[in-house]
Amino acid sequence: MKYFSVKTSTIKQEISNPHFYVLNKGLNSGKPLLVPCPNCFIIQTENEDFKEVLYWISFALWRTKAFHPYLRGSVIPFICIGDYKQLIVEKIEVVKANPVKFSETIKQLSIIEMKEKQLKENLKLIQELKRAYVYSYFNKK
Repeated sequence: MKYFSVKTSTIKQEISNPHFYVLNKGLNSGKPLLVPCPNCFIIQTENEDFKEVLYWISFALWRTKAFHPYLRGSVIPFICIGDYKQLIVEKIEVVKANPVKFSETIKQLSIIEMKEKQLKENLKLIQELKRAYVYSYFNKK
């Protein structure tokens, strides 16, 4: 298995290895991030390809709410580093069993994510258009 490490992130860390971040508090625990936030882990890998695999495994697990059974805490739920790492290691083995299907799934998932972002942007524009129509109606002179 390739090497990766999971550590608690500090905002001022300087990292040279390929890396990404994972939110560790709240109901979005496990969500991969490209920029750090106060409540996140940093996942460092030995190469960029393995980073991408881990990122998409984390993304898929987050989307399917696979981290929810591991959440602890009554007020602000959180996931522990050990639980996160254990689940990722289990899923790496699944990916190793069928890497071609995984890459196809990731390709489709990234296309769907891109479409979702476009739809959200279109919805924002529609909201602004509604606001402009109402504004122009009530502010006629």
